[in-house]
Amino acid sequence: MSVQVVAAKMAEVELKDVPTGKDLPAESPVTPTSEAGEGGTGLLTPNPAKMPQASSMKRSDPQQNGGEAFVNRDGTVAEAPRMKKIQFADQKQEFNKRPSKIGRRSLSRSISQSSTDSYSSAASYTDSSDDETSPRDKQQKNSKGNGDFCIKNIKQADFGRREIEIAEQEMPALMALRKRAQGEKPLAGAKIVGCTHITAQTAVLMETLSALGAQCRWAACNIYSTQNEVAAALAEGGFSVFAWKGESEDDFWWCIDRCVNVEGWQPNMILDDGGDLTHWIYKKYPSMFKKIKGIVEESVTGVHRLYQLSKAGKLCVPAMNVNDSAELVRTTDVMFGGKQVVVCGYGEVGKGCCAALKAMGSIVYVTEIDPICALQACMDGFRLVKLTEVIRQVDIVITCTGNKNVVVRENLDRMKNGCIVCNMGHSNTEIDVSSLRTPELTWERVRSQVDHVIWPDGKRIVLLAEGRLLNLSCSTVPTFVLSITATTQALALIELYNAPEGRYKQDVYLLPKKMDEYVASLHLPTFDAHLTELSDEQAKYLGLNKNGPFKPNYYR
Repeated sequence: MSVQVVAAKMAEVELKDVPTGKDLPAESPVTPTSEAGEGGTGLLTPNPAKMPQASSMKRSDPQQNGGEAFVNRDGTVAEAPRMKKIQFADQKQEFNKRPSKIGRRSLSRSISQSSTDSYSSAASYTDSSDDETSPRDKQQKNSKGNGDFCIKNIKQADFGRREIEIAEQEMPALMALRKRAQGEKPLAGAKIVGCTHITAQTAVLMETLSALGAQCRWAACNIYSTQNEVAAALAEGGFSVFAWKGESEDDFWWCIDRCVNVEGWQPNMILDDGGDLTHWIYKKYPSMFKKIKGIVEESVTGVHRLYQLSKAGKLCVPAMNVNDSAELVRTTDVMFGGKQVVVCGYGEVGKGCCAALKAMGSIVYVTEIDPICALQACMDGFRLVKLTEVIRQVDIVITCTGNKNVVVRENLDRMKNGCIVCNMGHSNTEIDVSSLRTPELTWERVRSQVDHVIWPDGKRIVLLAEGRLLNLSCSTVPTFVLSITATTQALALIELYNAPEGRYKQDVYLLPKKMDEYVASLHLPTFDAHLTELSDEQAKYLGLNKNGPFKPNYYR
């Protein structure tokens, strides 16, 4: 647990009397005997000097509602000191407490009530006083009287602004692009609708796009990854943002629709992460594609969907695949070492997971359908298996395929007690979580984004982020890495928006290698790096321009 998260939680602790005896509810999360631990609470130990001398005999006094008392050596009875207990704010809520607007909440919302209203991936500031009220039921305005947004709490804007300012320091290329191009306004007239993770890093991207002349409307691509305070800062800054941490499925699509379906404003550019925004427009508002100049897609899943549309002849506009840019590195925060881990999928995300796990001494197994990726895994020193062969023995299961039903109920039933299950793929379909929402299984909230799913025989698995993308729901990606991503996205938007008629057809394209190299060059000064320059003779020998591009477009 990071210092930030601890600090955020410590700010919300309060002392409460511990109920005892028959006053203690049968399912209360507060028990007199609980011990302190990670994410736990623990009792405050009373001062021994102030305790009465007592024998080891105890009794319960009915007059004290089951409270404990001690028999002193002189025969008198003394009441034991009342102990206080630290209770975190998210423990106040009942695990399955139903929200007031039952019709608007999905089953997943009621099951995950505590986590969805708690902390963001970067120790988000949360005002717990309004946790029970859906942002859709609030009327909020920023300091300028603008209310074209829907977020958790506009009062968190100052906290979000600080997060954004910190992120700016670690995104040198994007800030350099903003400084160099804001005078030219290459995105003047662009109306960009975006659906990405709403984090401090995304805010830097959005404010850069705005500085380059674009108008932006934004929704979240993941119901758990939004940093509420950052969304507040963006809303305060005049951006139309529709997102909050812990949306229901219905909220998710409602937010996307609010971005797209607005009177007097129609997007002409799409920035997507996962393809949900593109899918929604294609399904609900296909006529909008007549004015849309292009799509920029970041994720493996979204790019796959675009290629499917292109192959079927249904892709209406040019699309830029920035996921496969050569300098764009996948990264992950893996918190467990010394375990037996099976990683499902050995694509770019799977390779990153396996490398991190191997570096920490884990025993790593890989499952794959592609013989090329399978051979790569074997040559990298990993054992290739079928999931069914190792499911009973592994400690951690990680999915990163972008597919559906990779881990099904049969696999979940066979897992060992305490097995950790999580997803690093973009989609939430890889783990069949819906099969776990049955009467015979008990869900127990451990802390935000961490659930125990308990079988009738007492076996339990640990499910992270309810099977959704783990790295931004439960942790973070380094800001510098996201600077590379965001700068690539910004340049792709500029390229598609300003491309002359006919340069791009209705197909999926890679970012031109010259731009790819430009993004990389913008980040080199951070490392005080110095590129070697080709001589005229060397450039002629290689058949290259001295200023690049140095690699063909297919190079990765």
